[in-house]
Amino acid sequence: MKPLQIGITGGIGSGKSVVCAVFRALGVPVYAADDRAKWLTDHDPILKADIKRLLGPDAYLPNGRYNRPWVASQVFADASLLQQLNALVHPRVMADTQSWVAQHSTHPYVLKEAALMRAAGDHNTLDKVVVVTAPINLRIARIRLRDPHRSEAEIRGIIQNQISDEERAKLADYVLINDEKTVLLPEIVRLHKAFQGE
Repeated sequence: MKPLQIGITGGIGSGKSVVCAVFRALGVPVYAADDRAKWLTDHDPILKADIKRLLGPDAYLPNGRYNRPWVASQVFADASLLQQLNALVHPRVMADTQSWVAQHSTHPYVLKEAALMRAAGDHNTLDKVVVVTAPINLRIARIRLRDPHRSEAEIRGIIQNQISDEERAKLADYVLINDEKTVLLPEIVRLHKAFQGE
């Protein structure tokens, strides 16, 4: 029996990390796709070789670490190069996810957290998608608190570059409102019980 695969997403500052921490506290395995992608670009020998073939030796520092700022400067000015890089990273993350899901097969469900996500069943293995939302001013305040060197204009720029809350809402099977007014914990527990089949 494979566990249900629940996607969880939300814009920067929406509080999806907090929501994931609550699910973890309830004993639910959480796969952080963005963190794993970073780990794989540093440690997966197949992926490293592919990236060097695509971008050249400068993609990695002399210590073997992925040269993230340099790669970003190359791909963000070139949409086709970014697409090619994503085409290398994505299958490795998918394979990593599948082996992770198999390792957690005794759980009724697992969570997959990612900034970018498609609707459940849209070229992915997700059964349901949970979207975490929060008002934009609150999101900006949260980001400034954890990242004081970022300006409000910079944060608004990041938010502008992410998909909109309206687009994200179209992906959602469930929405968690994290506005510090709505009581979040009972909603998470309700979803937890539903995903466990209770």
